[in-house]
Amino acid sequence: MLKKISLALAVALIGLGAVVASRPSTFRVERSITIAAPVDLPFGAVNDFHKWQYWSPWAGKDPKMQTTFDGAYAGPGAIYTWSGNDQVGKGKMTILDSKPYESIQIQLEFLVPWPATNTTLFTFQPTPDGSVTMRWAMEGQNTFLGKAMSLVMDMDAMIGKDFEQGLTTLKSLTETEAKNRREREALLKANAEAEAAKAAQEAQPAPTAPAQAGTTTP
Repeated sequence: MLKKISLALAVALIGLGAVVASRPSTFRVERSITIAAPVDLPFGAVNDFHKWQYWSPWAGKDPKMQTTFDGAYAGPGAIYTWSGNDQVGKGKMTILDSKPYESIQIQLEFLVPWPATNTTLFTFQPTPDGSVTMRWAMEGQNTFLGKAMSLVMDMDAMIGKDFEQGLTTLKSLTETEAKNRREREALLKANAEAEAAKAAQEAQPAPTAPAQAGTTTP
């Protein structure tokens, strides 16, 4: 009897292994959003790792998360490492390529809870109305563990939810900055116009008093 049970378990494990092995060997998660702001604002918020703390969906999951910056200050060669609780784990990001206002490619290395190396790509597409469509995608190889996890977890929904949260926060942040920029520019323009009008008025010659007619005595 025990032999039959062992044999059945072995067959079940082989079958499960075959099912896991049949899962896709690669994965891709992508989300997008339209932001009513000049493209330089969202691009700059991604291209500089120092700004990620203001919009990253993972920053709020561990306020005590330790972060370090290395390499270039921003753009290609910039390196960001983090170490935190079970929700954020430990890892490293390196900007591999950065095309101003077009795309940013990042190598994403997870160290804890399980090792994995993926590629993250941000793209920025300005629209005719002055907004920008921003896309955030991550792709990589599916390890056997990743394939097994995909049987019980919807990785696209789980990671995609974080992407959506991050994009929404970035939208709010950059649209507010765009509004503040417009208000500053309008104020500076109004002040410049007022100064120009004042200078033009001061440059005008002062009006001369009319000449008094002479009087004669009879």
